[in-house]
Amino acid sequence: MSKQRSYAARSLIALAVASAFPLNAAWAAEAEAQDAPAAGKDQLETVIVTAQRRAENIKDVPMSIATLKGDKLDVLTSGAADIRFLAGRSPSVNVESDYGRTFPRFYIRGLGNTDFDLNASQPVGLVMDDIVQENAMLKGFPVFDVDQVEVLRGPQGTLFGRNSPAGVIKFDSAKPVFKTEGYLQLGVGNFSAKTVEGVFNVPVSDTVALRFSGTSQHRGDRVHNTNPTKNTGTQDFEGYGDNAFRLQALVQPNKDFSALFNYHERDYHGSATLFRANIIKKGTNDLVDGFDYGSYPTDGVNYQKLETKGGNIRLKYNLSDITLHSITGYETLKFNSRADVDGGYGCTLFCGPAQAALGSGPGVIPFPVETADLLPNHKQFSQEFRAESNYAGPLQWIGGLFFFDEAIQIDSISFNSFAAGNPQNAAYAQQFQNAKSWAAFGSLNYTVTDKFKVRGGLRYTHDKKEFSATRVEPPLHSGPFEIDNTSHNASWDLSGTYELDKNTNLFARVATGYRAPSMQGRLNGLTDKPSFANAERALSYEAGIKQDLFDKRARLSAAVFQYRVKDKQLTAGNGTVNMNQLINAEKVTGQGIELDLQANLGGGFSGSLGYSYNDTEIKDPNLIVQYCGNVLNNAASGCTPTNPAGPFAGTSKINGNPLPRAPKSQANFTLKYSTDVGNGEFYAYTDWTYRSSYNFFLYEAPEYKAKPLTEGGVRVGYKWDNGKYEVAAFGRNITDKQVIIGAIDFDNLTGMLNEPRTWGATFKVNF
Repeated sequence: MSKQRSYAARSLIALAVASAFPLNAAWAAEAEAQDAPAAGKDQLETVIVTAQRRAENIKDVPMSIATLKGDKLDVLTSGAADIRFLAGRSPSVNVESDYGRTFPRFYIRGLGNTDFDLNASQPVGLVMDDIVQENAMLKGFPVFDVDQVEVLRGPQGTLFGRNSPAGVIKFDSAKPVFKTEGYLQLGVGNFSAKTVEGVFNVPVSDTVALRFSGTSQHRGDRVHNTNPTKNTGTQDFEGYGDNAFRLQALVQPNKDFSALFNYHERDYHGSATLFRANIIKKGTNDLVDGFDYGSYPTDGVNYQKLETKGGNIRLKYNLSDITLHSITGYETLKFNSRADVDGGYGCTLFCGPAQAALGSGPGVIPFPVETADLLPNHKQFSQEFRAESNYAGPLQWIGGLFFFDEAIQIDSISFNSFAAGNPQNAAYAQQFQNAKSWAAFGSLNYTVTDKFKVRGGLRYTHDKKEFSATRVEPPLHSGPFEIDNTSHNASWDLSGTYELDKNTNLFARVATGYRAPSMQGRLNGLTDKPSFANAERALSYEAGIKQDLFDKRARLSAAVFQYRVKDKQLTAGNGTVNMNQLINAEKVTGQGIELDLQANLGGGFSGSLGYSYNDTEIKDPNLIVQYCGNVLNNAASGCTPTNPAGPFAGTSKINGNPLPRAPKSQANFTLKYSTDVGNGEFYAYTDWTYRSSYNFFLYEAPEYKAKPLTEGGVRVGYKWDNGKYEVAAFGRNITDKQVIIGAIDFDNLTGMLNEPRTWGATFKVNF
């Protein structure tokens, strides 16, 4: 065995030991030092994050953080993957959607929100270029020309504010620089996929630089309508066009002042998610025999349209000892999504003998449901003023004020699938909400000794919401039902870092988080009333270790955590109609572990490994929900609940259940090999994720429990001429796993599937 291979083998063994016994990792690294290459060779680059609103080495920040950037980010977004590519790529993170590319729902440590209403709030905050993206429609902006993604696990109630008791996912776009640079990337793939992505950065003068970046992503239809009874409804599905751009201008007249202007737009059109009727085999979570991904028999119309526009201004002024920041943001959007929610064609039970005689399928279609949700009016404005110390000394501080103002209108309408042209029904529901919030916040960092540092923060938040909901069924109407609510909260955190040695930091953190009260008024009938959920408050504890190993050729981060959420906001399906009900659980608890490991393994190999275990539990002995939708009307199209029966027919007790869409175990793995070939570099990269099963809903039933899922990707490429040119081939979900990842439970055994296998190739030129 060569000396290089021997060293690589010993490094792998030592890495395994270090992962199992992190407190001894420094000793293992010292033992390897005698055989290590010269200092600096193959070292991992230092990761700088802004999780605490100032630039810091990730090792020095006392919380569980993960980052994605560079080659890894490029690989994971291959094939124009939308923001759901983050699911499982970082420990304790899940992302899913009932709306496809336009309404991502984020979960950290099991905490999320399964609500599909366009007014739904989430406990995971998403911050893009320092602007909070409150409405879910803003959170799916395509990922391109992004410098870094940061995942901040645990409550972020001090520096990022309300609606982040589970954590924050933070995107930072690449900023303008004072040199001419850019790239153009072209891509093709199966299903007639075509992508274009480009960046052009140019200095206008010594003080002004511009950066334009954009993407255009298109895919052809891959599912066909096989309705045998009549040629109505949309005929082909799952194609889309997704176009977005970002224009930035940096004005920097001197080293003490800078102004960064950002304007961005998105225009998406395509198919809404396909709700496939009766694809779940009763009593199991298997697909029915003979299932064909490419066919979808329906009599409904399907489309989805989203337009977003926004801008922000970030001002920074350095005084002698203090830096001042002003961050102003504005976002607006329009959204329209229509789908055949019953998942099939025709009607079996509740539509009259004439319609029932026309035929229906697949399986039992108890009643027709074709609906659309629109967000015709939306405006969001936010303003933050922040000051931070930048002088030498043991005490550093941050203080600021924040203001948020949002106004939205939501229309919910339905259609007659049996009439020519599928016209709109006269009945509809409307929701209006105005939300205003302001906050004052501050944090202190104090260096107690050279090895021990402490941090503490406090934020006071004032929230006011004015909500109104109306149901119209001409000539009758109900409402408007109005809810005016004001709430207050004080969030805080306290953390510390202890330097065990120059390579090893220990940290501990206790933090609180808060989610503002929520309202929902997607009324389905004249007797319906809006639902309301009180504010939820989280308390979290975590402790961990961050280490540089083997002369910084590897990096380890591990944490254990425990949390409690009081008055946890949950979303319960109605059970018989297509709407949700907001409820509060008395308490929800969670605990688990997280592990992140990156390493340059030598011999051209590098890789990463992540793992998380999240054990969540709903604790409320009096909480019941309706289950399985149509099971009371027709058992053949309903599920088989396994929880104890509630006091009313068709209900289950959910005390002791885990949170929905919260897998207990998640793992991710990447491995890259690169070597010089000719005048360039050949590389091969593979990435894999695993997640265990989870419940789709608050209750448990075998039909509505996701199967464990392992998905893999691969990218092979060649760069030449000092990286100026690159050609690559890629594949996603290369084993072509097909599993049910979501469901609708009010009508029949309707499910939604993961993305099928995709493959393609790209060509990129840098300048």
